[in-house]
Amino acid sequence: MANGYTDKVIISVGGSLIVPNGGVDTAFLSKFNKFVRSELANNPNRQFFLAIGGGQTTRLYQKAAREVIGDKLTRDDLDWIGIHATRLNAHLVRTIFRDVAHQYIIKNFEIIQKVTQPVVIASGWKPGWSTDYDAILLAEDYQVEKIVNLTNTEYVYDKDPKKFPDAKPIENISWNDFRKLVGNEWIPGMNAPFDPIAAKKAEELNLTVVIAGADLENLEKILNNKPFKGTTIESISDKSNDA
Repeated sequence: MANGYTDKVIISVGGSLIVPNGGVDTAFLSKFNKFVRSELANNPNRQFFLAIGGGQTTRLYQKAAREVIGDKLTRDDLDWIGIHATRLNAHLVRTIFRDVAHQYIIKNFEIIQKVTQPVVIASGWKPGWSTDYDAILLAEDYQVEKIVNLTNTEYVYDKDPKKFPDAKPIENISWNDFRKLVGNEWIPGMNAPFDPIAAKKAEELNLTVVIAGADLENLEKILNNKPFKGTTIESISDKSNDA
C-alpha cells in the first residue's frame, strides 16, 4: 500500500506487559512511548503496527465471570471478555500516541484500512484466538514478513520454566517444532508464548516471528538486525540434500 513507509514494523504487545498483576504498568508504557517516538524520529520511513493484548484485565474479568455463573460460560463468552480487554488496553495505547496514531483502532480485519499515520493500533477481533493472530492478519494485509512478539519472557523454552527449573531457552525453532510445543488448540486466557492458531496461520504464510521480552534496548537490536536475546520461529527447510 503506497503511503510512503518502506519499513513496516508489526509488534504484538503482550497484555502482560501493559497490565501485569498489580495494575497498569505505566513505567513500561512510558519507556515504550519514548522508544517508538525515538525510532520514528531516527527513521521517518518506519511505520509501527501495534497489536495490543488484554493481559491481567482479561484474566481478572474471566475469573469474576466464572465465580458468578460457573460452568454456564462458553468459550466465546470468555473470549469476548478478553477481546474487550484488548480494546480497552488498545484505547490506552492509542491515547498515548494520539498525535501520531491512526484515528481508529483496527478491530475489524475484514477491511484493509488505508492508514497514513506512523503508528497504527489494533485490538482483538473475534473469538477463537488472541491478538497474536490479529498481528498475523496485519502482516498478511500490509505485506510484512516478520513480526515481533513482546511478552513477559525472553525466550521460548523447551518446557514451562515456571514449573521446570531445568527448562532450556530456544534461540531458533521451526514452526513445526514450535507447534508441537504449544499444541493446536486455543483456550481462552491461555498464556502461551504465541497463540497456537496464530502459529498455524504464520506457518501457512511463511512468516518469521521473534519472541522477546520487555527489554527495549533488545527490541532496538531486533528492529535493526543486530544480535539479540529471543527466539526466532520460522519455516526451516531441510538443506541436507543440497549439493
